[in-house]
Amino acid sequence: MRWMFVMLVFVPISILLHFLHVAESWLFLTSALAIVPLAGFMGTATEELAKYRGPGVGGLLNATFGNATELIIAVVAVRNGQVAIVKASLIGSIIGNVLLVLGLSVLLGGLKNKIQVFNKDVAQSHAAMLGVAVISLLVPALFVRDTAMLETASNLRVENLSLGVAGVLMVLYFGSLFFSLRTHESLFRGGEEALQEKPEWKQRTAVLVLVGATLLVAMESEFLVRSIDPVVQQLHLPKLFLGVILLPIIGNAAEHSTAVWMAIKNKMDISLNIAISSSTQIAMFVAPLMIFISPMMGHPVTVLFSNFELVSVSAAVGIAVLISMDGKSHWLEGAQLLATYIIVGLAFYYIAG
Repeated sequence: MRWMFVMLVFVPISILLHFLHVAESWLFLTSALAIVPLAGFMGTATEELAKYRGPGVGGLLNATFGNATELIIAVVAVRNGQVAIVKASLIGSIIGNVLLVLGLSVLLGGLKNKIQVFNKDVAQSHAAMLGVAVISLLVPALFVRDTAMLETASNLRVENLSLGVAGVLMVLYFGSLFFSLRTHESLFRGGEEALQEKPEWKQRTAVLVLVGATLLVAMESEFLVRSIDPVVQQLHLPKLFLGVILLPIIGNAAEHSTAVWMAIKNKMDISLNIAISSSTQIAMFVAPLMIFISPMMGHPVTVLFSNFELVSVSAAVGIAVLISMDGKSHWLEGAQLLATYIIVGLAFYYIAG
């Protein structure tokens, strides 16, 4: 927690650099570093509010606000016309959670505890949801490209297809919440019992922190997004690499550290739930929500992703499903996940740009 307070220094620094009109690369760096602790405070405040509301409402709060940072960055980016960056960052969040976060968790947890066990029923449930999400991305792209349809957001058929797929995914997502929080909550409670602790913050404090951090994340996201194009030109970074690799790491850094720390403490159920459920939420809630609200901002987001993005997310989910099948993990599986992530990152850096 202390590190978050230390990193808050980047909030006033980024504001000062913005008004001084310094090089955009410095503004990008400081605003990115400022978002990391702010995202951490948003997550902590949400968890504190969840403790006051009980497991049912608390689970819904965590499910709804778990990826608020990514959603805010996506909204700001779409408003600025950075649709390709938004789509890349959504795919990157899924890949990053499944390969980087879970990989680090399994690797470091396995090095300390050798063999770690987790609830394979819960893991397979999350993996199945991710599988549905991947199919929902693959099938529309294959149909559109096979029929030589014009792949633009201005194509009414593509837009209607995207809205239809987004609607189905959101309905299924809320159905999965009802499943895990109401009808089959006993299956999901095992790994989260350690989280049922007494609140450390007053409820009013948690609300104020959540609101304040959200507003600051929105401001920092504005700085970050506006500096993307100059940074891409100055540093010669491929835009897809920035969207798929860098932005998701920025938005998820605090959550990543929690997942890794839980795995080291041999609480693999919690770690796996953080990593995979976060990917599920991105795929089945945040991405569909962006598809619905983006036309209002004049820059429609569709379900048609690039071949690079589709292959990467399919490979990530596929290997995660294989690893979650037996309910056990060891450090080599973590290394395999990380190796896959590095290969994907290299491909986006050297080829997809």
